[in-house]
Amino acid sequence: MTRVSAAAARPDPRRYFEHVAAERGTIAEAEPVCLYLETTNRCNLLCTTCPRTFEALEPPADMGWDLFTAIVDQFPKIARVVLHGVGEPMMVRALPRMIRYLKDRGTYVLFNTNGTLLTARKGRELIEAGLDELRVSLDAAEPAAFKLVRGRDMFHRILRNLAAFRALQREAAAETPRVSLWLTGLKETIGQLKDFVRLAHEIDVPEVHLQRLVYFPEGQGLARPESALFEGGAEESRLVHEAAALAEELGVAFNASGAVEPEASLKQQAKAQPWSLCRRPWTLMYVTAHGRVIPCCIAPFSMRGYDSFTLGDATQQSLRAIWNGERYQDFRRALLSDAPPRACAGCGLRWSL
Repeated sequence: MTRVSAAAARPDPRRYFEHVAAERGTIAEAEPVCLYLETTNRCNLLCTTCPRTFEALEPPADMGWDLFTAIVDQFPKIARVVLHGVGEPMMVRALPRMIRYLKDRGTYVLFNTNGTLLTARKGRELIEAGLDELRVSLDAAEPAAFKLVRGRDMFHRILRNLAAFRALQREAAAETPRVSLWLTGLKETIGQLKDFVRLAHEIDVPEVHLQRLVYFPEGQGLARPESALFEGGAEESRLVHEAAALAEELGVAFNASGAVEPEASLKQQAKAQPWSLCRRPWTLMYVTAHGRVIPCCIAPFSMRGYDSFTLGDATQQSLRAIWNGERYQDFRRALLSDAPPRACAGCGLRWSL
């Protein structure tokens, strides 16, 4: 298929997300504006907040180049592609090539990484490929807490990698990728939030995000109800406020998931059916390394197994056929009802939207 020009018209995802909030039915009237492509489900860490540490969701695999291009070529004007899922994208040898393939058609490209593999060579490849955004999941401000959450003692290695990458960007006068640090909201680590902001400033990372914790009702590792900050008390609120004040003082941007205010992300929505505020089944598709289509990146963290929320198979069906197929329609219908899909039932009730 011929690549389209970067100047080709494409939807603005921000405007589309606003529009779709009032235009939701069982049929999605427009194509998705965002794809989550799980470039790999392999990982070199054993995070205690991640389901893949505790169960094999699918056999270990990287997304093959043929599957990747077959998916992307079906939506040549896609506005945004996220190259991560349940795994570490920088383990994928073809990652820079994938980024360049998307950038050649003007797509905004980003992914989350644990930062352990961000060597000088790979850093240059990301810059040269045109990556727009690099999100580093660090989850702690010191080594002991990092090992508690991330499963291995690699804290200082990641800091060295990040500092070197930022120096490389300055040397090359490279404004992209935009780099940010992410911390999963846990009661075990929320006391480090101010130090986390300060650490970002010290290594010249301009942006910090407080990431939601999604957990199974019965708990697993640190992904358990008692570790969550959602609907927390005055102490958690105070710590978030203090971190926000420090961030403003240091000139560090401080947001939560989805670029909303951190404290707002920790509060339950004042709505009888908070899950029904979700717009993901009308705006994005998530495809696993094996081609399985699921509703979003939160679903694997919300319940065990994929079978109950699999919406299609990209190796056997076109994405358009899946997008408004019977399974997607049933999923949307349930999400707008008082009996949501099981993978969504906790949104706004056990964790933030």
